[in-house]
Amino acid sequence: MNPAALSPRARSAALKKLESQHLDVLVIGGGVVGAGAALDAATRGLTVGLVEARDFASGTSSRSSKLVHGGLRYLEMMDFRLVAEALKERGLLMQRLAPHLVRPVPFLYPLNGRGWERWYAGTGVALYDAMSKASGYGDDVPLHKHLTRHGARKVFPSLRKDALVGAIRYYDAQVDDARHTMFLARTAATYGAAVASRTRVLGLLKESERVVGAEVIDLETGRRFEIRASQVINATGVWTDETQSMARERGQFKVRASKGIHLVVPRDRIRGETGLILRTEKSVLFVIPWKRHWIIGTTDTDWSLSKDHPAASSSDIDYLLDHVNKVLEVPLTRDDVEGVYAGLRPLLAGESEATSKLSREHAVAHSVPGLVVVAGGKYTTYRVMAADAVDEAVHGLETVLGRKVGPCVTEDVPLVGADGYQALWNQRRTLAAQSGLAINRVEHLLERYGSLVLEVLQLVAAEPDLAEPLPGAEDYLQAEAVYAVTHEGARHLDDILTRRLRVSFETFDRGVAAAPHVAELVRGYLRWDTDQKDRELEHYIKRVEAERESQRQPDDHTADAARKGAPDVVPVSRIAEELEMEQS
Repeated sequence: MNPAALSPRARSAALKKLESQHLDVLVIGGGVVGAGAALDAATRGLTVGLVEARDFASGTSSRSSKLVHGGLRYLEMMDFRLVAEALKERGLLMQRLAPHLVRPVPFLYPLNGRGWERWYAGTGVALYDAMSKASGYGDDVPLHKHLTRHGARKVFPSLRKDALVGAIRYYDAQVDDARHTMFLARTAATYGAAVASRTRVLGLLKESERVVGAEVIDLETGRRFEIRASQVINATGVWTDETQSMARERGQFKVRASKGIHLVVPRDRIRGETGLILRTEKSVLFVIPWKRHWIIGTTDTDWSLSKDHPAASSSDIDYLLDHVNKVLEVPLTRDDVEGVYAGLRPLLAGESEATSKLSREHAVAHSVPGLVVVAGGKYTTYRVMAADAVDEAVHGLETVLGRKVGPCVTEDVPLVGADGYQALWNQRRTLAAQSGLAINRVEHLLERYGSLVLEVLQLVAAEPDLAEPLPGAEDYLQAEAVYAVTHEGARHLDDILTRRLRVSFETFDRGVAAAPHVAELVRGYLRWDTDQKDRELEHYIKRVEAERESQRQPDDHTADAARKGAPDVVPVSRIAEELEMEQS
């Protein structure tokens, strides 16, 4: 199939379809589970709509540890079913669904005890490998290996000699979470779903006791309209309870938010060829290779403040630096930190006071006729969560349709960009010669776009200046900023710099230097006048300033107050801005 473009024109067409057509399924929430549910429903032959209040993956789904993993620590909790499920999904993503986006990454597990710890940890990792192989999708993942202290420090020279007596090297997988979620939404659109970001649900429509759709507002124009659907799926993550309350009915479960923050430092600050996984008193700490950077995280603390923009405090940053510095020969300082990002995990509320002990299982409920709620879970198992949610919606849909609806088929539906990826990777030198780009640039593009790299290269061929590096963010080409708008659904400067490109946490200035160049590149495609372009720049700079200020505050409450110093993304029209303020 020809991949759909999430262009401004496509968004307008999707909005018309949402307003005029009675849908089988309306999905609320453009995170990984919502986008996955839209793809699942569309590939069952249903008419589907997907609406997201901000940008795709703008919440939790762009702020994870960027890992696709089975969850080694869940073995210790004896949650074998969850680990087995996640390992199968990890393998599916690497081998079939998204090989252009998900790839293996090695980790070192340092050992501090003598004898017993190597046996204990080694048994767990061996079981992890065995479960991966048993899933039928573990062939691309190397088996673990035991290392001496000398062998561990050879592959990770920055480890302090007294920080370990040996180590185990094992493998998991890595993904650019925001791009993967956007690819899910784009694949759903390719299979016919009407997909629209910046479309906020104001309320749920009810007839008698049944939910029959939603009232929404197009935040770009301020226009309100109704979307009618036989079934509505609430996939809003940490906002689940708020969305559920629109039905004026109590839900069957509650969602509790847990904050996790990550630091990003340049690759040359730590010498190592693998990632690290370290135990802490509360959970685990990862040091993860990320292109020319390291990602260090995460924290795991209860959060009850603003869900739109969770803030990292000074104490959060100190916590991560203190723990990672316990094992590094050359300690990291605040000056080494390029970027910081914070996200909220949607955990099913339980009896435990510690969020790290709450379940990573997911739950699906149909407590109100016409409304399915899905919550909990972990990023890796999004496809299973989506399938369960659509299965539940189908139960209430088949009577209306008067026919049976087929089962989930997403296990066999690659995301756009997957088909032909390996062949193009093998041809990367030819692509470099044809395009005039360096081989490392072509490899960078292939790992971000897969076979859709040909669309990016078409932009470069039509406008050769777009082959130049982006000023202020030289890891990216100017063509990538344009492509984010013409094909990937980016509506605002923040969407491009934060989620399509990851400049907001990969540069010391958080993307401020690149922002004017990007705004000028895309203004014509988004029909921005000079005032709108200036508002976009002003918003982005204020957002960066507010985040920096929050990271200087001592605790969650002061950090949250500082982060609120920057407004949300500015709408394209003044009417929309006024209506958004009215709703808040």
